[in-house]
Amino acid sequence: MGGAGGRGVGVGVAQGGAGWNDPASKTHAFCFLNFHPGLFFSLLVLFLLFTSFWSISVLYLVWLFLDWDTPNQGECGWTCTQGAEMGGQCLQRFFHPSLCPKLVKTAELPPDRNYVVGCHPHGIMCMGTFCNFVTEANNFSKQFPGIQTSPGVVTAPYLLMYAGLCSVNRRSLDFILSKPQPGQAVAIVVGGAHESLFAIPGMHCLVLRNRKGFVRLALRHGASLVPVYSFGENDIFNFKAFPTNSWQYLCQITIKKIMKFSPCIFWGRGLFSADSWGLLPFAKPITTVVGRPIPVPQRLNPTEEEVDHYHMLYMEALEQLFEEHKESCGVPASTHLIFK
Repeated sequence: MGGAGGRGVGVGVAQGGAGWNDPASKTHAFCFLNFHPGLFFSLLVLFLLFTSFWSISVLYLVWLFLDWDTPNQGECGWTCTQGAEMGGQCLQRFFHPSLCPKLVKTAELPPDRNYVVGCHPHGIMCMGTFCNFVTEANNFSKQFPGIQTSPGVVTAPYLLMYAGLCSVNRRSLDFILSKPQPGQAVAIVVGGAHESLFAIPGMHCLVLRNRKGFVRLALRHGASLVPVYSFGENDIFNFKAFPTNSWQYLCQITIKKIMKFSPCIFWGRGLFSADSWGLLPFAKPITTVVGRPIPVPQRLNPTEEEVDHYHMLYMEALEQLFEEHKESCGVPASTHLIFK
């Protein structure tokens, strides 16, 4: 299943400069890529401890201790809608239309059931998944009425929870899919950080063959599986890939196991010139296609045979989705998915 397509291991090159002529687009995207609120606010809390405002840091740390388990109970539901709408407005207002990922609907998602949405590929920063499932940039709630999405991340600091994200651990996902009201959808970037090591422009390589936890999750709750593919996700940055038998790749994998993220060598265009090096993404289109749901029965203790069966159905549905939409999204007919 899946054949070779695109470039081999080495330097993947993506070019594109149109769409960045608007200064607001440059400024907003630069801040989006380079501002790390977790680090900033952590340093702020530490700094305030040594000032006359030390009580603010103490109160915050007490609250953090008492509320530590919240990420394992889904997102902060009372604010996720407002956060999604705010994020969508920012993307629509400040990003050039050619930079904001598009959303393509291929089938209805009835709100009378729950869903486990598999998002592919990871790319460098999951731009397609973020824009379409975290924000309302493309009016997801209007295209799929009654569906409450909860994208999962490895950790869910509170600024991300405000946007509706949740921890991707089992306890958190079980909590969301066990809610009494139907229409819950957890969106998981199945390939995870490992898949970012294959984010080569022109290639469509997915870490999926041995990723079956999301299928077990769907079986435990009887939630339908939904394949999603973001065409162009790997094309917005240049990328240096290393052979899987090299010491550089081994270092990347080791750091990923320890730190839960994969260190990558990537670069885009500069802030002021399309010909300069920088960390702004190239103005390449991203199209996120939502596939048809795959019905899954509820099995509290699914067997390995059942897991393998629905995992294979999912891989086949994802490959079919890719083949049906690749040419309309600018992917050559000779290119196919590669499963690792």
